[in-house]
Amino acid sequence: MVIVFVLVGLLALAAVAGLYWYVWRRLVRDTTSGPGLARRAGTVVFVAGPVLMIAAIAAERAGAPFRLQQVLAWPGFLWMALSIYLLLGVVAGEVVRPLLRRVLERRAAPSAAVPQPAPVRHPAPVPHPEPVPHPEPVPTGAAAPQEPSPAEPTRPVTTPSRRLFVSRAVGGAAAAVALGTVGYGTYGVLRGPRVKRVTVPLAKLPRSAHGYRIAVVSDIHLGPTLGRDFCQRVVDTINSTQPDLIAVVGDLVDGSVKDLGPAAAPLARLRARHGSYFVTGNHEYYSGAAQWVREVRELGLHPLENARTEMAGFDLAGVNDVAGESEGHGPDFGRALGDRDTARAVVLLAHQPVQIHDAVKHGVDLQLSGHTHGGQLWPGNYLAELANPTVAGLERYGDTQLYVSRGAGAWGPPTRVGAPSDITVVELASPQA
Repeated sequence: MVIVFVLVGLLALAAVAGLYWYVWRRLVRDTTSGPGLARRAGTVVFVAGPVLMIAAIAAERAGAPFRLQQVLAWPGFLWMALSIYLLLGVVAGEVVRPLLRRVLERRAAPSAAVPQPAPVRHPAPVPHPEPVPHPEPVPTGAAAPQEPSPAEPTRPVTTPSRRLFVSRAVGGAAAAVALGTVGYGTYGVLRGPRVKRVTVPLAKLPRSAHGYRIAVVSDIHLGPTLGRDFCQRVVDTINSTQPDLIAVVGDLVDGSVKDLGPAAAPLARLRARHGSYFVTGNHEYYSGAAQWVREVRELGLHPLENARTEMAGFDLAGVNDVAGESEGHGPDFGRALGDRDTARAVVLLAHQPVQIHDAVKHGVDLQLSGHTHGGQLWPGNYLAELANPTVAGLERYGDTQLYVSRGAGAWGPPTRVGAPSDITVVELASPQA
């Protein structure tokens, strides 16, 4: 079994190395005329980028000194995002490359195809004898007249070949689009999430609870790149919606309480009429879940560890993330939902959408989840669809509805493309209203 894992790992590494070589070839080797400074600089970038990316991931997983994590995270994780779009740009360029070459060939063809008229030959004129000039005497001490020197031949203007021009045009466009995409996607994360509003009708919700507003926030991912300032923007955005209840549905952090406690401190300023509630995500179990549960409780949030509480008009339940099973603290739906009044509506907080199947079995009316980031980096949404029943938005599974938030932050690259971050205000609707 170990040999199989090693072989799979080597094959994956070879595949990644091959893709990097392909992108380097198109963007560096094919766009430079020789092994000069430009090619050496481009090669250095394509070697240093992957090294920094691997170092950033390893430092985070190994719990390296937090300052080192921060130094490595920005260039390493941004390279991760950039390399994805450089690859996509180069692949798209393979379609454009032959078309551009054909256009250039057609533009050059007419001048080469038009025949030039033959020169008209005239009879040579009969030369007339000319008087032989006599040299004039040169005064003593005067410099002899200089013979006019023949004009020096002009050097031909060197221009890139057609193939080099096409490679530079296509490669430059691919690099510019990739840089612009990652730059705008990073700006979108750093400016903070936008507010979405969704109305969810619940058959069992009484008229008295009609219009109840739950602010759902997931996947904040405080860590080496997103810190205290980002957390404050999230808190301010949530408070601006004036919700009745706040639900933090996991993946709050990527690091220990020691390193990220100050970054999470603004959560103490969350304000909702009926309080703030928290359930663990898988990243809490990479970061010391027990310590973070204690920390959020001290910040004024109410952890729901396989537990339930009664709200005005419905029950609110929460289960641990499935990653907690490795520590003996996985989800326990029986404990969270057993012995309840089934005539009352129940809203379940569960980090991963895959927990919907257990929610259906236990008669949950609405499950609120995150985890997917909506794919975060297009076309990652297609991969996310393979592992999750719902990637983003509201869907129904039997009598149970599932709402999945794209999340407020980002893991790895602080970048989102095609999956904007959000905080969702879920407004519950009663059929009796």
